[in-house]
Amino acid sequence: MDKDVIDLLQNAGTTKVLTTVDEHGVPHSVVKGSLALGEDGNLVVLELIESSHTHRNLTRSIWYDRPVAILLKGEGEGDRAYQIKGVPIKLHVSGPVFRRYYTEVRDRLGDVGLAGVWVIRPDEVINQSWRARYEQERAERPTFTHLDRLVAV
Repeated sequence: MDKDVIDLLQNAGTTKVLTTVDEHGVPHSVVKGSLALGEDGNLVVLELIESSHTHRNLTRSIWYDRPVAILLKGEGEGDRAYQIKGVPIKLHVSGPVFRRYYTEVRDRLGDVGLAGVWVIRPDEVINQSWRARYEQERAERPTFTHLDRLVAV
């Protein structure tokens, strides 16, 4: 992952949206302030609610090797945004990793539980800024243009 993406993941002001799909293929997106970069380069998502749609969908994703998508949008930084596609590879519900995050969550939020610590392997990072998408289209499809651009206005 490049430095810009890491900076967004570590910035508390970044909007982080996790999108999963349910058993019918219907997308479900949630803002996940708890999404972070793990020490091993994988992404970590803390799920506080055992019965949440996200927790159920992530469980289905890990069982059937289904991908998830994460959108990172920088705070007040024009259109700086990235999409990360990945696959859940592990769920911690006990042990030292769980204990570490459980303690952090309770220190930050008080008397709450932690349903699990999800680990997501990032497989693809896509720059979603307008400028990057425009330049990619111009490079890959140089003949694409609107008719109004062919006529002097």
